[in-house]
Amino acid sequence: MTEATAPRIDIGVQDTVPTINYLVAMPQPETHLFEVSLQIVNYSSPILDLRMPVWTPGSYLVREYAKNLQDFTAFAGDKVLPWRKISKNHWQINKGDVSEVTVRYRIFANELSVRTNHLDATHGYFNGAALFFRIPGWENLPIRVTVLPPYPQWRITTPLPTVNEQSNTFYAADFDTLVDSPFEIGEHQSYHFEVLGKPHELAIWGQGNYQVQQLIRDTQKIIQVEAQMFGGLPYERYVFLLHLFAQAYGGLEHKNCCSLIYQRFGFRSQDKYERFIQLVAHEFFHLWNVKRIRPQALEVFNYDQENYTPSLWFCEGTTSYYDLLIPLRAGIYDAKAYLNYWSKEITRLLTTPGRKVQPLSESSFDAWIKLYRPDTNTGNSQVSYYLKGEMVSLLLDLLIRARYRNQRSLDDVMRQMWQKFGQAEIGYTPEQLQAVIESVAGVDLTDFFARYIDGTEELPFNQYLEPFGLQLVTEREEEPYLGIKVNTENGREVIKFVEAGSPAQLAGIDAGDELLAIAGIKITAHQLSDRLKDYQANDTIQVAVFHQDELRIYSVTLDSPRPTKYQLLPVQNPDATQQANFAGWLGASISGVG
Repeated sequence: MTEATAPRIDIGVQDTVPTINYLVAMPQPETHLFEVSLQIVNYSSPILDLRMPVWTPGSYLVREYAKNLQDFTAFAGDKVLPWRKISKNHWQINKGDVSEVTVRYRIFANELSVRTNHLDATHGYFNGAALFFRIPGWENLPIRVTVLPPYPQWRITTPLPTVNEQSNTFYAADFDTLVDSPFEIGEHQSYHFEVLGKPHELAIWGQGNYQVQQLIRDTQKIIQVEAQMFGGLPYERYVFLLHLFAQAYGGLEHKNCCSLIYQRFGFRSQDKYERFIQLVAHEFFHLWNVKRIRPQALEVFNYDQENYTPSLWFCEGTTSYYDLLIPLRAGIYDAKAYLNYWSKEITRLLTTPGRKVQPLSESSFDAWIKLYRPDTNTGNSQVSYYLKGEMVSLLLDLLIRARYRNQRSLDDVMRQMWQKFGQAEIGYTPEQLQAVIESVAGVDLTDFFARYIDGTEELPFNQYLEPFGLQLVTEREEEPYLGIKVNTENGREVIKFVEAGSPAQLAGIDAGDELLAIAGIKITAHQLSDRLKDYQANDTIQVAVFHQDELRIYSVTLDSPRPTKYQLLPVQNPDATQQANFAGWLGASISGVG
């Protein structure tokens, strides 16, 4: 490993050029309050407008970051300036003819996620959208950020370059760059390494059972595989920020950085470790797909409201397709493990009733009001654009590979999208995306898009798997179908989900009910499956619940068993073409995955 630091730049300040400077302090981190000062020089208009973003790119939900702002004040020197709040995220200052304004405010930061801010006695972490104001009309001007750590031993990690001869001061070329550059401040562990001659940093906050050399080695493999696919690395330096915490999981992509959060003891188990590597592969792949190859609706961000696009299935779902494939190509797991992961993913999709209700393009468009706001009916009415988008990407890859015997693939789609749109950062339309896929596939995909992206037809897995010697096999449970999912919460057996049209729903059982007994005998979530195996389809059982604290007993007529698990397996006696197709796709013999 080699030691590397953030690059430095020289900033010349001219008196006539408007300047924006932020100072971020955290004198009492235990209070969870960032203290922010904004200094604006050479602003000529008598009215100064400030707007705080309501969302951050990569996380498609209006999160109302302004809700965490308090103690807003504005000054010209020692003079307090009058101001008023225009809307939930819009402040307006009457500055008159003064040319220099200082704004001070505090941000409460006690939500540990990749898309928010967190400050406590151990560290400070913030995202630009959740901490800084946008000055309408000045979004393209450079911004300097100076950070004042509360203790001398706390250091700063960010993808932004430092400013020469200014301690702890960083430079953002514009507001988009500032939003795209999170900060980690504290006593985190930092590890520096190189890939393809470029410096990388892994910063880890929190204790865990990770093996850092293994993490770095496998991360280097992921970087190399993805760089080879796209023909190089489109940055000069890249930072991985990793937070270790309880049972957390997630990531957020940035142009030259990603933020990751993972369970602190999730590295010893092979399955859990591989899941983390898939997370790394996913967020790193986003530096091409989404951060540079992005829909036209996200080409210029509107930070004040939702930015709608029907193409999130490609942004996130196709990225999810590759987050399983890239570790295989990197040699981190083999083809058998890869197909096992696919079996789990397909099971998730085919046991989600909402796949028959919500089209994939609609799931993308409605992310702002649905995906991040699940309720008790979500499983019945929605499908994730991550999950189904991953499946559609699989079918498209197999379609292309089968037509061209692996001489073309979805990789070629990604490369064309990179060359046509990503390198110049020109947003694409849904029609342009379809045209690129069709040009690689060499076939009109209007019917495919109508059925599987804009429609709700079941995905024909076996049709696309058969040329590769694979089949999707259904495993049926022995228990008759009731149609509920139950969790134990604080000693109560809570019904979390009731499937639409199920025997339970038709009888009147509701999500949120507390399950008490079946046939007069107390039942727990753990026991439910075994107890149902004592019955047959068409048997009627008595189910006792508390519904809003009222005891109710329902007569429920059970239905036939439903599939609950699906497995990808080789067909019997695959022919030579199937074997060759499989080997060209996954780089392994099909005989080794049976």
